Amino acid sequence: MAASSSLQLSSSLEDYLEAIFQIVREKHAARGKDIADRLSVGRSSVTGALKALAERELVNYAPYDIITLTDKGRDVAEEIVRKHEVLREFFVKVLSIEESEADAAACKLEHAISETVLERFIEFVEFVERCPRGGTKWIKGFGYYCDNDKKTGNCEHCVELVLDDVRSKKMTEAARQQGILTLAQAACGQRVAILKITGTGGIRRRLLDMGATTGTLVEVERVAPFGDPIEVKIKGYHLTLRKDEAERIVVECV
Repeated sequence: MAASSSLQLSSSLEDYLEAIFQIVREKHAARGKDIADRLSVGRSSVTGALKALAERELVNYAPYDIITLTDKGRDVAEEIVRKHEVLREFFVKVLSIEESEADAAACKLEHAISETVLERFIEFVEFVERCPRGGTKWIKGFGYYCDNDKKTGNCEHCVELVLDDVRSKKMTEAARQQGILTLAQAACGQRVAILKITGTGGIRRRLLDMGATTGTLVEVERVAPFGDPIEVKIKGYHLTLRKDEAERIVVECV
């Protein structure tokens, strides 16, 4: 995907591009007033930003007309949004920071963070969620620690809970197989891990381009009526899959 740094976008222009992306996702197209309201800026500032983005072939813009993203603009915007959401989720889920403060911090940091550092954030969260010594209980434990004046809890009890959790996961092969399904069968809100991607074609290439391999966590965000399409989040990317594509992705519950 295109990188905003290679286009020499300022932090301000990245904010405009991100705002347009979010508005288009909600309304299919954006107007100058929508952008001004979302960013709390004047219409003249919006006009200047739109001209700058249009010169870089990132938006389709003409005075008094609706604004849409070009293919290149959508790619760049998706990267900006991905950085924002990964950082926000890390602050909220791992550091237990209040959501509005986490969102504001992510908005500032998204312009400076490198792809290498971003990937390490994602890898850390996935490791903690799946490691038997960590997991969501460990993350919630840190939140409890922060909310209770940094007082340590009963460590022996915590260790025993972790051991019980590990023992409960030592299922027989037959029981483990029951936890294996296709992504099309996963429920809305469920998190699963990729086991394999069957077949060939576009969806396999798209997932590989995102860095999705065996073990990558997938969160099912929305399932349309009759199960088609399915909206998921993988490594910070939002992806819409047809049901037949999701059926080719074998996953296991985590």
